Amino acid sequence: MNQLSALQASDKEAWSLDQWLTYLEKIHPQNIELGLERVKTVYQSLKLDFSHSTVVTVAGTNGKGTTCAFLEQALLCKEKSVAVFSSPHIIDYRERVRVAGAMLSEQAHCQAFLTVEAARGETSLTYFEFGTLAALQLMTDSAADYLLLEVGLGGRLDAVNIVEPNIAVITSIDLDHQDWLGNSKELIAIEKAGIFRPDIPAVIGEPEPPHSLLEAAETYQVKPSWQGRDFHYKLTQDGFCWHNSRREYKALPIPNIPAQNVSTALQVIDILELNLNELQLVQVFENTHLPGRRQVIQQQPKVILDVAHNPQSTSLLAKDIEGMPYKRVVAVVAMLADKDIKASLLPMQSVVTDWFCASVDSPRAATTLELVSVLSNAKTVLNFNTVEDAYKQALAQAHKDDLIIVFGSFLTVADVLKIEASKPQEKVK
Repeated sequence: MNQLSALQASDKEAWSLDQWLTYLEKIHPQNIELGLERVKTVYQSLKLDFSHSTVVTVAGTNGKGTTCAFLEQALLCKEKSVAVFSSPHIIDYRERVRVAGAMLSEQAHCQAFLTVEAARGETSLTYFEFGTLAALQLMTDSAADYLLLEVGLGGRLDAVNIVEPNIAVITSIDLDHQDWLGNSKELIAIEKAGIFRPDIPAVIGEPEPPHSLLEAAETYQVKPSWQGRDFHYKLTQDGFCWHNSRREYKALPIPNIPAQNVSTALQVIDILELNLNELQLVQVFENTHLPGRRQVIQQQPKVILDVAHNPQSTSLLAKDIEGMPYKRVVAVVAMLADKDIKASLLPMQSVVTDWFCASVDSPRAATTLELVSVLSNAKTVLNFNTVEDAYKQALAQAHKDDLIIVFGSFLTVADVLKIEASKPQEKVK
């Protein structure tokens, strides 16, 4: 009897979260199968009702998680009930659903999986589709007034898009997942715009939107507001500044997440009429963190983790590093082979002095040779079998005033976080 058969033969009501996740990985022949028909069938069987909640759906190539995190903190600051669905997770599957700012128990997730399993009958679901429906069940159970839904892939055919949003948000448009979404920003923008609905506000954080996105806003008849036209931000010596036609903020703290995403979130906050005062905004800026997004885990040497894995996200990361006072920047990098490795590493070559290349434990992993081959002009390039080896060697060689930046994929960041978690005696500063 194989592992799946053994699981199917066991009592699902007694399954652990790990057993459920193993089951989800095996019940569908593909990791990704775009389309809403199967998911919609099960969704209707579950009889989920979000009519009493304000739903904000967030799509985009980069910045979805941090935008949701900022909105979440703003709502919590105003003592609103809020639930968030985000993916992928880094260490713990439970990261995918937060209610009132906290993860839920393994038991709650297992019960939601059991409910979806009963509702799906013979309908086949992918890992992500099953998990999305379970998350929506948990959100229904939470009875939260505000739901923040992060799109997993694209928008138009993503499982999240079965829920009707009150506000649609597109954070950014760039080349990623081209096999599924198209090989140009114009085509990718059309997929992202699939979360639009007639007559609802649509906030577009992408400062250079493709023409197809402008056309989609008209076709879907949304009420759009555009970064750089309807709302604006800049970073100055005094801090973060932002304004739209109704509000203006000056000298707010420099955020812990990319400023572009903060600007996008502030426009959503304005539409929601949360009316945060300046003291509350400062609190939101200070409280908004997200694992693996500009995450500082150590000082002297400073270690920053970031899941940047495509050209747009690495460009923003390189821009941030340029403003940091480090002469020596050590990169620990591992990527997936289906990403645009050359274009993704190019922006970082202007700021990184030493490259420690590795490979993650995944069938999709790029080899160290694939990474090294595009770094031919770099002065110091070393390759390692694992992220753990590369990271430990980087720490051993770094001086206290160096910067170590770990990036390239969620798996790369997860490997380093696991290493840090195994050192309980060390407290993160």
